[in-house]
Amino acid sequence: MAVAEPAAQTEPKRLGVFNQLFRFIVIGGGCAIIDFGTYSLMLGVFGWPVWLSRGISFVLGTSASYVINRKLTFHGASTGNTTAKAGAFALVYLVTFFVNWGTNQLLVMLTGAEGTPWMITACWIAGQGLGTLINFVMLKWVVFRE
Repeated sequence: MAVAEPAAQTEPKRLGVFNQLFRFIVIGGGCAIIDFGTYSLMLGVFGWPVWLSRGISFVLGTSASYVINRKLTFHGASTGNTTAKAGAFALVYLVTFFVNWGTNQLLVMLTGAEGTPWMITACWIAGQGLGTLINFVMLKWVVFRE
């Protein structure tokens, strides 16, 4: 009679910061397509205001990014206190939302971009870039710290 080998304990391999950043950027690029596609659809097809379109598109793109990054980028991070993590998550995305949405809205107002598609896109890119940078730093060192 053979003795069964104990199941191998496979702890996820922790990624280095550059590998995490690379994955975060690739995943973020895909989620940015969701975000910008939604934003463009709401503005162009439905004619919704910039502030509303940007708010809804941010929530959709960011939610997808969080779910995928949690699984593929920050999967080796400690689980810790789930209540504290939920609070940290809420804080990170609240800050990121207002930075991203606020930058976009401010630039649209300052440049008068409302009727110019390429300017609307440039304002979206600026808000998205700043929000993404802040999001990575806060997710890495606040929510998913190792």
